[in-house]
Amino acid sequence: MPPTPPPQAPPVSDADAVRRDARRKVTGAARYAAEHTPPGCLHAVPVPATVARGRVTAVHSDEILRRPGVHAVLSHENAPRLGTAEDPTLALLQDERVPHRGWYVAVVVADTLENARAGAAELRIEYATEDHDPGPPAGHPRLYTPEEANGGHPAVRERGDFDAAFASSAVTVDATFTLSALHNHPMEPHASTAWWEDDELTVYDSSQGSTTVRGVLAQLFRVPEHRVTVDSSYVGGGFGSKGTPRPQVVLAAMAARHLGQPVKLVLPRRELAAVVGHRAPTVQRVRLGADADGVIGALAHEVITQTSTVKEFVEQAAVPARTMYTSPHSRTSHRVVALDVPTPSWMRAPGEASGMYALESAMDELAVAAGVDPVELRLRNEPATEPDSGRPFSSRNLAECLREGARLFGWADRDPRPGVRRIGDRLSGTGSAASTYPYLLSPSTASAHAAPDGSHLVRLNATDIGTGARTVLAQVAAEALGVPSASVRVELGSSSLPAAPLAGGSSGTSSWGWAVHKACAALAGLLRTHSGPLPPEGLTAHADTAEEAGQDSPYARHAFGAQFAEVEVDTVTGEVRVRRLLGVFAAGRVLSPRTARSQFIGGMTMGLGMALTEGSTLDPGFGDFAERDLASYHVPSCADVPAIEAHWLDEEDSHLNPMGSKGIGEIGIVGTAAAIANAVHHAVGVRLRALPLTPDRLLPHLRA
Repeated sequence: MPPTPPPQAPPVSDADAVRRDARRKVTGAARYAAEHTPPGCLHAVPVPATVARGRVTAVHSDEILRRPGVHAVLSHENAPRLGTAEDPTLALLQDERVPHRGWYVAVVVADTLENARAGAAELRIEYATEDHDPGPPAGHPRLYTPEEANGGHPAVRERGDFDAAFASSAVTVDATFTLSALHNHPMEPHASTAWWEDDELTVYDSSQGSTTVRGVLAQLFRVPEHRVTVDSSYVGGGFGSKGTPRPQVVLAAMAARHLGQPVKLVLPRRELAAVVGHRAPTVQRVRLGADADGVIGALAHEVITQTSTVKEFVEQAAVPARTMYTSPHSRTSHRVVALDVPTPSWMRAPGEASGMYALESAMDELAVAAGVDPVELRLRNEPATEPDSGRPFSSRNLAECLREGARLFGWADRDPRPGVRRIGDRLSGTGSAASTYPYLLSPSTASAHAAPDGSHLVRLNATDIGTGARTVLAQVAAEALGVPSASVRVELGSSSLPAAPLAGGSSGTSSWGWAVHKACAALAGLLRTHSGPLPPEGLTAHADTAEEAGQDSPYARHAFGAQFAEVEVDTVTGEVRVRRLLGVFAAGRVLSPRTARSQFIGGMTMGLGMALTEGSTLDPGFGDFAERDLASYHVPSCADVPAIEAHWLDEEDSHLNPMGSKGIGEIGIVGTAAAIANAVHHAVGVRLRALPLTPDRLLPHLRA
């Protein structure tokens, strides 16, 4: 029997409420991890390896310990021994090996940040270097097919006979797309402040999930979880780079235990590329075979990527192709090679952002080859069920997103000919793309309390990384209780609260919201049966959604969207400017228009950066990334971002959760880079298949 659909909550009231944390953030009252300074707090600065691969043979700590203010130098020679780390990137200062440049090999602790920085800069470390292999991955002799890609997806899926179907297709596209590594760069650096008292550890950490951080720290330092408290009440962005514990929290806790004093450690931005993950570079070959009308019969998406020798991480870039379009004959695969380079990890919409750039660019090429409008081509390839699994969609309103986006954008007035709209030195063009992101759900717990004064308190260890979780969860609670949202206070961000999953995979509101709704519905039931005034301690209800979240759904559950872009290309300088960017999304019920619009626009802004400005170069001699700060790694600035419009459909889906919500944090970036790249092709008549579309890549074609 299929699982019973969750009971649906009524529409959320006070839906456009002002963000609850807005005033605290703009006035500085919100305290971030690096802003907590306990009495006697010391400062730690890590020391990254300066060789691409090898071993540490000597650490000249004695020279630094003689400096004023220096309390300790930790290295593999004297650092506390850690328990077994499930994540090997956290096995820090445990041995002399250097798997890649930038790997932390020591920590200097001093009375001031300045003294710690000076000591770290002057610490002499000797190495025995070894030959290193930085790639590139394409054509590498050690390429292999992993068992799984990120997210537990099979690395390879095949249906039908792709080779025969492609060979017999009336219209074909065979294109290879290249993406360099991309870096998360949240506004708040990765920081931790840690101290021990009677074998109990307290940490303020910049993290997307302090429940996870607590569990890992307990394992590493061999203490029960109840003796570890991790607070991540305010986090200034993460985009995946703070999804699991990173080096700063382990090193801060290690130094604090070693010295018996509080220690604060903030990772320098220039070191993040090597130690907190990044979007892996990919080479993606997409082949599409269609009939004369553009209906796809054969689809292949084959991905080559890289990981490190420390840990396997395989960007699941071919997975979206298993969902998007009708494809009776299909091959989707991932191959990877382990290199002596930093370990990749999650970055906003991992897999979907990379994979949909390639797929949606190839779809634009197919539209040109078949002589079909790009929006119409996508409509002609709408599948009745999810192609890979055969499951029905719980809801799939991609066609409506495409049609509504085309209407709002004025797509019908578009001249399909490339390279013909010119004013002076500028060419203009328009492009479109589709987007998707899976609906994900994790078990969560929550408690709800009613006080005698009529106020309500909801408690759970959700993490608000800037998405507005406090605001949305208060609205969910108010609806379930049938009270004004002003009467509800939400407490979150500490591992001392009821356990909840991390903020990632666009799953936060769905996972946390279900637990909040369940707890508040139970509390409402208690209040209905309670007679007389509440006792001084009030009433409390608890909820755990492990059973609900653990059920397999018979439906394929995804959010969808469509993006439209207009660009201008300067034929003299090669500069690309986005003039208009519009997105329409089908993401279930939008609970908070104000915060949702912010998330959609933020995602599309990151997609703009992916298309035009963001990229990094792996230095083969050093084995690390050359662009390691915001002066060389160019995220979009205000001048780069046009008026971005975000719209959504009122989508009803009873197969999700009591709120009827899907995730919105990541779908905005998916498809945006392809829409912009397709618009550049429409403007100049040249198809470039490597991002970002910087002037140096465009100018040779413009001059030709």
